[in-house]
Amino acid sequence: MKNKIKNIYIGLFVIVSSLSCGILSKSQKATTSFSVSGKCEMCTNRIVQSLDLKDIYSSYYDLKAQKVFITYNALVYKEDQLHNIIAAVGHDTEKVKADNIVYSNLPDCCKYREE
Repeated sequence: MKNKIKNIYIGLFVIVSSLSCGILSKSQKATTSFSVSGKCEMCTNRIVQSLDLKDIYSSYYDLKAQKVFITYNALVYKEDQLHNIIAAVGHDTEKVKADNIVYSNLPDCCKYREE
């Protein structure tokens, strides 16, 4: 009888441990890349700094290719949110255009739109 109860407790412990590990590791790493308009090193710094957030593991902006590469937790962020984060600091992405007021406040060397 004692062995049966002991085995039940061990079984419950294994089940609870397995479930809690799944709950605690709420991370689904994803990587994406998309076009972002920028013109200079200040743009590069601004774009990368805007992505310096919890659950965004890494970001790199290739100024020459006009492309950002991001590794992030897909359970926390959707790709559209990443576009909005970058647009919020004044840089157009392939899906989201930065607000004109924010864009107009960029330094002159960072203005990439043809006007």
